[in-house]
Amino acid sequence: MIDYNTFENKTAAYYTLGCKLNFAETSSIGKLLEECGIRRVRAGESADICVINTCSVTELADKKCRQAIRRIVRQHPEAFIVVTGCYAQLKPEDVADIPGVDLILGAEQKLDILYYLGDLHKKQHGDIVTTGSEDIRTFSPSCSKGDRTRYFLKVQDGCNYFCTYCTIPFARGRSRNGSIDSMVKQAEEVVRNGGKEIVLTGVNIGDFGHSTGETFFDLIKALDSVEGIERFRISSIEPNLLTDEMIDYVATSKRFAPHFHIPLQSGSDDVLKLMHRRYDTHLFAHKIERVRMVLPDAFIGIDLIVGVRGETEKLFEETYHFVNSLDVSQLHVFTYSERPNTQALKISHIVTSQEKHERCRKMLEISEQKLQKFYEKQQGKLRPVLFEHPKKGMLMHGFTDNYIRVEVPYDKNLVNKRCLVVLGDFNDAKDALKAEQILE
Repeated sequence: MIDYNTFENKTAAYYTLGCKLNFAETSSIGKLLEECGIRRVRAGESADICVINTCSVTELADKKCRQAIRRIVRQHPEAFIVVTGCYAQLKPEDVADIPGVDLILGAEQKLDILYYLGDLHKKQHGDIVTTGSEDIRTFSPSCSKGDRTRYFLKVQDGCNYFCTYCTIPFARGRSRNGSIDSMVKQAEEVVRNGGKEIVLTGVNIGDFGHSTGETFFDLIKALDSVEGIERFRISSIEPNLLTDEMIDYVATSKRFAPHFHIPLQSGSDDVLKLMHRRYDTHLFAHKIERVRMVLPDAFIGIDLIVGVRGETEKLFEETYHFVNSLDVSQLHVFTYSERPNTQALKISHIVTSQEKHERCRKMLEISEQKLQKFYEKQQGKLRPVLFEHPKKGMLMHGFTDNYIRVEVPYDKNLVNKRCLVVLGDFNDAKDALKAEQILE
């Protein structure tokens, strides 16, 4: 039983590491505590409760989580410290051993946080409340507003793929989702709150429908009819789940942006087999060609992992040449990190740290070239831009529908406003275009 009197006049601070899905879930936790009278801590205050939502995608992510937890304990020495998220699910004992941590909640428990806070008294050692990954069944809806104007709507959680390098199925459980009807209602709530852009997020969003007998394509069509949302973006979607039918629909839809993020991970078929990916380079190339055919100005981002076990110099060269041949806009390059209990550890060939670094550098060079080329092709074109709240002292910016960052001098009348803009020259940092003309 929850004693709500315990929460009277209490304050909470929230810290999120990792993906946009984590940010959406932290926002939902914040709403739960706020409904019980726990307000968000103000600048300069010491919090009564600290909630830390962690990531564990790489060994470096684990290290950053440990550092963040220790730093937050020092900043709020009297606070009740709650740690949740993927690192907490995968390594709860390690978290519990960090001095100052009071409660560790697994993936199944994070949105039930109120039931575990108790009297908020500090512990000698962190209490662990988790379940095994095979018992993670609950889909907890989450929708959060980002730092600026866009919202992140969680449509799916978990993964059934078990790629050899990945711990996500162990950290988040099997694939599951809410209903299309519930997603539409959350999107309509965003409209009532003044939101105009929603990013659909999840672990493997193209796998939407396991829990409800629906499909991701059904979801897209339903959301496209939500009046008041000016654009939806599809976050990372597996190439084998991105159907030609979906691509064609986005090309003619009212609200879905010409923006795709498609994980490749490797441009070598041999490495893709070692990874247990569910496609080959032929299928991937077809998806890129299909997007370009129906949406020539679309932004296409791809994920790439370099230095995985089994990636010989020859196989990396295959990836290098394949990626170079693709008409994509940007690469998100990750260096392979060994994760405990993954099948990749059984693969014999190990890439040295020096080789990983060099391969990462080469792929980032390709990314910079492709992004500049994409931006150059867009100069002089007329695109819709949704302007965001600027950070203090900085130029105002927004993004086109095809994800080009556009900078303009600050104008309060442009915040959260969609305007047609003639795209101009690069800014000084070469990471955005200037607005040559704004047509309201």
